[in-house]
Amino acid sequence: MPTVSEKAADYLVEPPARHVRLFRNGANQAVRIPKEFELPGQEATMRQVGNTLVIEPVTPKFAKGSKAALLDALKKMQQLGPCEDEFPDVDEGLLPLDDINL
Repeated sequence: MPTVSEKAADYLVEPPARHVRLFRNGANQAVRIPKEFELPGQEATMRQVGNTLVIEPVTPKFAKGSKAALLDALKKMQQLGPCEDEFPDVDEGLLPLDDINL
């Protein structure tokens, strides 16, 4: 049985559901997204799955070869962490250069 001094497990906890009101914005139906459900960026995609609306943020696409694309790739690589694999010995099986007489 856990005691008070033990650290609780780090689980991702979803925010509780919120009751929101729908309203009209011209010909469209709209809903205000509460702060705790705010999405990053300026664009999102929406799809309907059964009786549920799924809204997902759009990840920005950068022009190939641009500085922004490079920074985005480096950020993703940093999230992977350090590489623990060792590089292979490319000289394995070759004669040492010092022993060759020309």
